[in-house]
Amino acid sequence: MAEMKKLLRSLNGETLDVPPIWMMRQAGRYLPEYRATREKAGDFLSLCYTPELAAEVTLQPIRRYGFDAAILFADILLIPDALGAEVGFVKGEGPKLSTVTSDADFAKLGDPGDIHGTLSPVYETLRILKRELPSETALIGFAGAPWTVATYMIAGHGTPDQGPAHKLKDENRGLFEQLMLRLTAATIEYLSAQVEAGAEVIKLFDSWAGSLEGADFAAYSLAPIRAITRALHDRHPGIPVIAFPRGTSPENYVNFAKNSGVQAVAIDEHADAGWAARELQPLVCVQGNLAPGHMVTGGQALVDDVRRIRSAFSGGPHIFNLGHGITPDADPENVALMIETLRETL
Repeated sequence: MAEMKKLLRSLNGETLDVPPIWMMRQAGRYLPEYRATREKAGDFLSLCYTPELAAEVTLQPIRRYGFDAAILFADILLIPDALGAEVGFVKGEGPKLSTVTSDADFAKLGDPGDIHGTLSPVYETLRILKRELPSETALIGFAGAPWTVATYMIAGHGTPDQGPAHKLKDENRGLFEQLMLRLTAATIEYLSAQVEAGAEVIKLFDSWAGSLEGADFAAYSLAPIRAITRALHDRHPGIPVIAFPRGTSPENYVNFAKNSGVQAVAIDEHADAGWAARELQPLVCVQGNLAPGHMVTGGQALVDDVRRIRSAFSGGPHIFNLGHGITPDADPENVALMIETLRETL
């Protein structure tokens, strides 16, 4: 019987001498081979929807670095696209979407059960990866959490403070909650299909959870992720879920760890590792939380911080990762240094 993959062992609650490592946005613009494949695809959405190319960019960092997990190459805005929103990516500006700010806008969205035709190339990418990944490498599927995806659908683009989403939430709570329920249902369908196609772990990115406070955090970050996690566990018993409520408060992180039903909580680079080891690790596996800036600057500061984080979390289940995605100006050599330092014998 094959030994359980390292990532799955940590998600199963094991404490390992050397934690598994993967990196958010590990297939991305910091790698020259990614940029070459992106050029071949023509545009970003075409890259996401061309299984052979999406699989290739997913595999590139595994070949180069030997990460313990590969994360599907896709985008959190594929669900709005599959629901019938207009989605595009403008070079130098980021995503542009048709907005949902009225009942008429909402009425144009499709049914969550009808998304699979648009998203079928994503499932094919997972099937390719399942065949081609090394046997020891775990395969992670993912989606954006409903609140984060809603912020883009309401504003039509990324915003610094998620102001348009907060405005709709406060002024037309009924419409806002309809959108959240639609996104929650679609996310369940999407992620369930990812598991059926070969994903062994699911990651939910709530990148803008930090702008929700108090009851709103509980209602619009925690509750939808709990509903998605429960549905996935009902459909696929044993599937582990990692969630990332980025930028939230220590109190919310603890509440999330206790009540979301996930197997791991990812923490950003601003969360204190010692605090997280004391307060979160007894509840869940913790993922994180090296500052992404180290991938640009490197040097002894990178080495010291990798050792510090590994040591802080050495008493419980831990997945080593960045506190957010790697940036395009990162030096690939610094990624290699991070992995070499993590895996050294202390």
